[in-house]
Amino acid sequence: MTDARRIIAHLRRGETVSAEDLRWFARGLADGSVSDAQAGAFAMGVCLRGLSDEGRVALTLAMRDSGHVMAWDLDGPVADKHSTGGVGDCTSLVLAPALAACGVYVPMISGRGLGHTGGTLDKLDAIPGYATAPDERRFRQVVKDAGCAIVGASAAIAPADKRLYAIRDVTATVESMDLICASILSKKLAAGLQALVLDVKTGSGAFLKTVKEAEALSRAMVDTANGAGCKTSVLITGMDEPLAPSLGNALEVDAAMCVLTGRQQGPLYDLSVALGAEVLANVGIEDGAAKLREAISSGAAAERFGRMVHGLGGPTGFVEDWRRYMPEAPVIRAVEAESDGTVASIDGEALGLAVVSLGGGRQVETDQINPMVGLSEVTHLGAKVNTGDVLCRIHAARVEEADEAERTIRQAIRFGKAPKVQPLVRERIA
Repeated sequence: MTDARRIIAHLRRGETVSAEDLRWFARGLADGSVSDAQAGAFAMGVCLRGLSDEGRVALTLAMRDSGHVMAWDLDGPVADKHSTGGVGDCTSLVLAPALAACGVYVPMISGRGLGHTGGTLDKLDAIPGYATAPDERRFRQVVKDAGCAIVGASAAIAPADKRLYAIRDVTATVESMDLICASILSKKLAAGLQALVLDVKTGSGAFLKTVKEAEALSRAMVDTANGAGCKTSVLITGMDEPLAPSLGNALEVDAAMCVLTGRQQGPLYDLSVALGAEVLANVGIEDGAAKLREAISSGAAAERFGRMVHGLGGPTGFVEDWRRYMPEAPVIRAVEAESDGTVASIDGEALGLAVVSLGGGRQVETDQINPMVGLSEVTHLGAKVNTGDVLCRIHAARVEEADEAERTIRQAIRFGKAPKVQPLVRERIA
């Protein structure tokens, strides 16, 4: 007879846990028959002893199947991308509508900010009326009509993961490779995807600081997702500086809209095209990069974004005049260079934490986010600046918060020898 104690004992001794036992445990997490103490012991056992490759796939599928698994009847492929998180990373806002304009349906289940990184749902909350938690009927209708919908996971999606993640957060077991894979992929697979691309970040603004760490997670994720039946590949991408020149929720929506409407290119545009081309290749569409560039330059991607926003409760004419709808901070201050020099390094994590301190992220779970605060016009690596040039602009609710942010920013942006330019996409793993 299966019970939690026997499964935990197997883990403690480093023995193989069967797929049947993992399914039983996931059901117990979802329905409450597994206690918090048992869930914590399970997480610690996996963290210390690990699972086999087969065990990781089995746990991912078990957590996926602990709740509702969506199925789609659409006239095109269903695919998505997931990022491990960085600063100024609003590629989802560009990529989902661009893919939709290329004939791919994108039911993107996204998350909130975590630590120093921004969350896609928090960004979309800056758009008046946008519903990040619609019911399934509305979610399906917007995906069908607009080709994409970016929303949060409902309580019915992978409830075992929701329970286990909360336990991991307070038991120092977040860093387990097996549990990270199962957590991310169970929610993505529950969305009914045919293909998935993972954007694994590495660098000063990422959770994974080295390429070696990123490679290890990437290989585990690719093996697990493909083992679970979803064609998946990974791009390991650089996060040594903010991806967009803006950090903060309303400001990142603005940055994404500048790309979608052809007003701005740069790393955000380039990475959106690279990730999108990988998605299109995974669903059998050739010349993906060219198709995505055309979708953006023609306005088709922006039109899809507008349809999505309106379908989920936002303004009808958002794309045509989005800045009219976005909140603006009462304090906007330029941080000017105090000497001539070259930008040698940017501590992305420090900049992200500065935005959190301004109110653009959560210090504790119950914090309310201020959508208008953040940083804009952030300088880039290798920039040659003169005294008085703007390194960035602070958008704050109060003067004293801008003062604190400025002190952090001046320490985070260092002058010195010009850094070696690294490619945005470091490696592809499939």
